[in-house]
Amino acid sequence: MPPPSPPPDWVLVKRRKIGDRIRAVRTAARLSQERLAEYAGIDRQAVNKIEMGHSAARVDTLIRIADALDVPLRDLV
Repeated sequence: MPPPSPPPDWVLVKRRKIGDRIRAVRTAARLSQERLAEYAGIDRQAVNKIEMGHSAARVDTLIRIADALDVPLRDLV
């Protein structure tokens, strides 16, 4: 099976926008990446990669992050 091709640029742009929204809500809540990761039950490095747009977050992970930030998922995506 060949490796998956990289996502198109427009997908990467939207991924970064989601990361920007997560970072904005997290900082407004005065949470560190480490604390958000703890509340969401994920790894701090995962939070960093999602916020930077370097990693595509699974829907389950986005749901956990939204819950940890106490915002509706739609506010992040």
